[in-house]
Amino acid sequence: MKSITMTKFVKKVLFAIMAFVNLTVFAQEEAKFQISGSVDGYYRYNFSDEQRQAPLSSFANDPGFALGMANVIASYEGEKVGFVADLVFGPRGEDAVFLSTGSSNIVNQLYVYWTVSDAVTLTFGNFNTFLGYEVISPTGNFNYSTSYMFSYGPFSHTGLKADFSLSENWSAMLAVMNPTDYTEYNPAGVYTFGAQLGYETEKGGTWLNAIYGKQYDGTAISEEATFQIDLTTGYDLTDMFYLGLNATYNETKDAGGFYGVALYPQVKTSESFALGLRAEYFKELEDGGPVYGPDINTWDFTLTGSYTVGDLTIKPELRLDTVSEDRFFDKDSYKTGIPTEGSLGSFVLAAIYKF
Repeated sequence: MKSITMTKFVKKVLFAIMAFVNLTVFAQEEAKFQISGSVDGYYRYNFSDEQRQAPLSSFANDPGFALGMANVIASYEGEKVGFVADLVFGPRGEDAVFLSTGSSNIVNQLYVYWTVSDAVTLTFGNFNTFLGYEVISPTGNFNYSTSYMFSYGPFSHTGLKADFSLSENWSAMLAVMNPTDYTEYNPAGVYTFGAQLGYETEKGGTWLNAIYGKQYDGTAISEEATFQIDLTTGYDLTDMFYLGLNATYNETKDAGGFYGVALYPQVKTSESFALGLRAEYFKELEDGGPVYGPDINTWDFTLTGSYTVGDLTIKPELRLDTVSEDRFFDKDSYKTGIPTEGSLGSFVLAAIYKF
């Protein structure tokens, strides 16, 4: 029954999109309607003798040949107003929209916006987070697997945000939102506040982001508010060399949290091939951590190649995760459930088609 209902829903969504395309063919000079997206899949192999494990970061965690997601984005850009309807299908999409049920679990983003003036834009609805360096869609990341900082920060928000263009280079944003990742509705009656200050040039940009508010775990509202501050920056230092950086601190008083930093150097060797590294340090607080446990630190080194053929990108990737306490398994310890290994090496081969 669930699959039948979902199929009918998808058919209705696609029919509505195609109908809208036909209606807007004669109005292209006044507004722009566009359908874009991506499709991806991957192969994953652990260098240990136990394949049924993966780093506890998001996505690309299934063994063997596996599915990523299909992403279909319908957007309409008018002179002053527009919308984005961003739908996801597949395991990566399900993991990204994990707090939504029914037909809403395919909605990655769904928002409208109004450009009030050259300096102010209002956005209302469900939008992906403004915190962090990495994003949900694999087309927006150089590395295919994701960092710990991305995996345990917000994925998405639902609320109202106002973007301000302060000058040619400077921007700011203020937002009021549901508790983190409750994108379908607000079940708790508490709200999270967000802010951003940005500086951009032709070579790149720097963004300082923050959120503050009580959160909801599905059963109770947190006694203390969660505070997260995040710095994201990236610049083209030469025509061939790019360097990005992400640093973040997340804490809920007496309940723990984490902090971390990651470097993202990338080298373009030709028009079709580039090589990039993610070097991440992730530390969980003494009061508690969301991943491997209190007061544990983790290193993640991910080396990714990116080969582009038209709209298709092939990404071979080597990743090494090292944890300060044993959190991984060999084949024998997996049977007992008691970890005996402090590191895990893995190989991922991903294919991403963008349209």
